[in-house]
Amino acid sequence: MKKYTLNGQSRDVIGRKVKNLRKAGMLPATVYGKKMTSQTIGVAVSDFTKIHASAGETGLIELTVGNSVSPVLIHNVQKDAVSGLVLHVEFYHVDLKEKVHTKVPLVHIGESPVVTEKKGVALTLLSEVEVEALPTDLPEKIEVDISALTEVDQELKVSDLKVPSGVTLLTEVTIGV
Repeated sequence: MKKYTLNGQSRDVIGRKVKNLRKAGMLPATVYGKKMTSQTIGVAVSDFTKIHASAGETGLIELTVGNSVSPVLIHNVQKDAVSGLVLHVEFYHVDLKEKVHTKVPLVHIGESPVVTEKKGVALTLLSEVEVEALPTDLPEKIEVDISALTEVDQELKVSDLKVPSGVTLLTEVTIGV
């Protein structure tokens, strides 16, 4: 698993005054968790954008605020509906020894002979699955090999997915052709 680090700074600016924070290149954010009180922080927009693109919502990030370093997951990203710019981020502080529930994206690999021969269309019912694992064991993605779909009306079930050890699938649905 790749290691991600992000620096933040505590902030007192709240409400409509965060516009000035955004103009300065800082993104308002919140850190919360079971064993901590919520904290409002600011992170550099450019740093967050790079990390979010590669870590997604399952990558474990070491968030440094002042002298404290916390393991966090990106829990929620609020975007502007028109421009698509990130407006606010929520980080969830995790205990490295306690399992978490999160959604992991599915990535299709291979090609189905049915689709390449134009006998059928691959229907994707799921783009992500819910899993339970320790934060350090969370996969960034789960690969689905659709080359095994050789006939019309075949399907792949969530139970057919190959997940790393320590990861438990919680979703129960099928992917079919």
